[in-house]
Amino acid sequence: MTKLSVNINKFATLRNARGGNNPDLIKVAIDCQRFGADGITVHPRPDERHIRYQDVYELKKVIRSDKGLEFNIEGNPTEKKFIDLVLDIRPDQVTLVPDDLNQLTSNHGWDTIKEKSFLTEIIAVFKANKIRVSIFVDPSETMITHAKETGTDRIELYTESYASHYEKNKEQALSPYVNAASVAQKLGLGINAGHDLDLHNLAYFAKHVHHLQEVSIGHAVVCDALYLGLENTIQLYKRCLA
Repeated sequence: MTKLSVNINKFATLRNARGGNNPDLIKVAIDCQRFGADGITVHPRPDERHIRYQDVYELKKVIRSDKGLEFNIEGNPTEKKFIDLVLDIRPDQVTLVPDDLNQLTSNHGWDTIKEKSFLTEIIAVFKANKIRVSIFVDPSETMITHAKETGTDRIELYTESYASHYEKNKEQALSPYVNAASVAQKLGLGINAGHDLDLHNLAYFAKHVHHLQEVSIGHAVVCDALYLGLENTIQLYKRCLA
């Protein structure tokens, strides 16, 4: 079954808005795992507007690796502080995302032709430290083919286009992702996905995109949890992946 990694950035945003430690990010991570999540994702940004770098060190201590649960750190490896953090923490997976410094949220994948040399170099550093690497890409056969040449273990398909066009024509919205997953699988790349996946569109995506190993979902989980409760929400997302 496709694994669910819960991105807890927005819990940190809520905490930071008021100061103090409510909600308690460590408790959130522990509870997400207890409620059925297969892993925890964080995306620390240079301005620390949600996840703080110290949070990452504290979270590492509570990830239940003995139960097969995973820690995934996302970010842009152009920042030395991010590279040093990943090498210090040594998460199960690092997901490389081409975010600009003050970007609100991720909005595109890597240009794996233009950035191939850079990606190849930094991926080799992470893999030498036994960290699995995934890189954020658009559902483009060309970008995925060149991603293979960087040495990455997996790709993460950027799913905003699918989500935004789902209601209008879900078959058409999905088509590029089915093809992208087929290309990646033939190249021997693992397949992750994320961005704007939710309870309305996730099941259809997971059913038709073959060899999908992991989805990372944060914003929608937090929004749904406000109405449905965190435990129930995580279980509902897991059912979408069953």
